[in-house]
Amino acid sequence: MIATVTTEPPIEGQRFVPRILVFSTNNISDPGIDLAGSAHMHYSPGVNVIALPCTSGIRPSWILRAFDSGFDGVFIASDGDECAYLPDCAKRSSRIIAEAQKGMKERDLDGTRLRMAAICSVCSEPFTKHLTTFSTALAALGPAKA
Repeated sequence: MIATVTTEPPIEGQRFVPRILVFSTNNISDPGIDLAGSAHMHYSPGVNVIALPCTSGIRPSWILRAFDSGFDGVFIASDGDECAYLPDCAKRSSRIIAEAQKGMKERDLDGTRLRMAAICSVCSEPFTKHLTTFSTALAALGPAKA
């Protein structure tokens, strides 16, 4: 379950820090994300990570619920072709993203607020780069209105 986030209006002079929910996978992307943290690599303080067994287990409703709960963006740290559970995980994950984007469109949410990239177990630098770029793009869009 995703906790509801209370968003305060920015204080004058402070810049907007987007809240980003990251779905990662236990065996593939989460170790890379943990490595970024243990190496003290910098990425947005607005990032929250939820680890799951497999990217294809994410439900489009969870992505939409994240926006309802105050997140400004959702990043899927995908297994890509490295999934230990399903040989067609990447195809299934792409369908999940497409379905979530349909729901976002119905709610008048910009589809660029959802991103997916393959993150491996040693991909700490690519992860931080993806999140920094994503956070910058979301900051330019401003808070999500779900």
